[in-house]
Amino acid sequence: MKNETIIFASGCFWCTEAVFQMLRGVNSVTSGYTGGEVENPRYQEVSGGGTGHAEAIKVEFDPSVVSLQDLLAVFFSTHDPTTPNRQGHDIGPQYRSAIFYTTPEQKKMIEDYIQELTNNQTFSKPIVTEVKSAATFYPAENYHQNYYQNNREQGYCQVIIDPKIAKLRQQYAHLLKKDKNI
Repeated sequence: MKNETIIFASGCFWCTEAVFQMLRGVNSVTSGYTGGEVENPRYQEVSGGGTGHAEAIKVEFDPSVVSLQDLLAVFFSTHDPTTPNRQGHDIGPQYRSAIFYTTPEQKKMIEDYIQELTNNQTFSKPIVTEVKSAATFYPAENYHQNYYQNNREQGYCQVIIDPKIAKLRQQYAHLLKKDKNI
């Protein structure tokens, strides 16, 4: 099986990147911007909310090692997919919940997964996650890449990202890479 690509947006890309980098079968994670109208957006433009882009991560994964179903489970359990344009203290369309698929098969799997969550009443409010075909993805500036790995001692990482990592380790230990440094 060949690698696949999917793009997830679920608030600040520092958090999402840190989570997905820990999963086995995930070969690369790139923080960036997608879903907007401005070409080659920069962080200052996107963070102001005026470009239409979402902070997102592009995930390259090996579906023979980690399934899209598993990636979706992690995605939906590590952010609140019921709050439009908001994740915690991050407010604006750049922090929306969205999945940008790259194949028709991914689209169907995503829609079926959301329907299953809805049928099971997994969340007390309706899921507002956008499901769209992948648009142009613009990698973020270099200082945003591997942010958690490079800045673990920073307060934001300790207060916001560390609890997400702890939850991931507790709920999805079977999906984690064996490398203890992650």
